[in-house]
Amino acid sequence: MGTTLATLQPPAGAKHRRKRLGRGYGSGHGTTAGRGQKGQTARSGAPKGPGFEGGQMPLQRRLPKRGFKNPFRVAYAACNVGDLARLFQAGEVVDLAGLKTRGLVPRRAERWKLLAEGELGHALVVQAQACSAAALAKVAAAGGRVELPPGRGRGACGARLGAAVGRRRGRRYPAAEHE
Repeated sequence: MGTTLATLQPPAGAKHRRKRLGRGYGSGHGTTAGRGQKGQTARSGAPKGPGFEGGQMPLQRRLPKRGFKNPFRVAYAACNVGDLARLFQAGEVVDLAGLKTRGLVPRRAERWKLLAEGELGHALVVQAQACSAAALAKVAAAGGRVELPPGRGRGACGARLGAAVGRRRGRRYPAAEHE
């Protein structure tokens, strides 16, 4: 006869009775209830938790605090021009979905930035959220174009599109050569 709902049971040794502590010395777990004689771990409120060093100043309090984590940070997945040349054909549109399917950016990525490492021999239409000035020049030299979201001329590219000189964090950038 096969297994039915009426005959189902856990395998032998899978279920254990709860150890009942402090229920008299006849139980074998009475008096000190498995805590041993005296000492810090025998007292109530005993395990002191991770990082406790017996009263010595713990490591996480001995080390100085450093820096901070910006809660408004915008993270970009980076992708190089050379990778696009390898995996995309001439005239193809390069967007975030295409990069994810080819494994160039993580699946959880929400934004990506085009960087200039490598060479590009054919024209591509690149739809990126950000782009370095050198990458922009390489795509333009190959006959392609980079499409950025509206309002992303400064900060999205090292060279401001359509402006002679721009300011960003106190540094001055020359006009883009491709105009």
